[in-house]
Amino acid sequence: MAGLEGIDQPRGHSRAAAARWSPAVEDEQALKALELFGNPTEAEVPLPSRPESAATARRLAQVVVLRTWRLSPKLAEDAVLLVSELVGNAVRHTGARVFGLRMRRRPGWIRVEVRDPSRALPCLMPVQELDVSGRGLFLVDKLSDRWGVDLLPRGKTTWFEMRVADR
Repeated sequence: MAGLEGIDQPRGHSRAAAARWSPAVEDEQALKALELFGNPTEAEVPLPSRPESAATARRLAQVVVLRTWRLSPKLAEDAVLLVSELVGNAVRHTGARVFGLRMRRRPGWIRVEVRDPSRALPCLMPVQELDVSGRGLFLVDKLSDRWGVDLLPRGKTTWFEMRVADR
């Protein structure tokens, strides 16, 4: 899946693999990312256009959805996956040196935006069962309530929105 490069995957059922990952460690890394890169709810966070930036963007999305907005783990899981897909597209297809991540919340909705300097539009392709790539926008289309692209004078913003239950 887009943006999962460089992430340790469990190998078998060894204790060492299980000990490497825990929600507490992931949460700590997410808070560190927020400290280092900035809060995408306050201003656009610029990230270098490299595959490893997908992990940073995922961590930022996770900490915002779970801690700042106090939304459900299921919503956080879906939002993190979709952030990874949009970032993967920005890194792979735009030729940009930097992209921006922004997250917004309004009553009943969250919105995640990835801005890049390319005006080339992403394309939702039909997905076949055995396809090994090209599923990014398909996932965005299926898991978000709406998504789109806003062309800018210099680039574009690709975004998705998800409904949330306000408390």
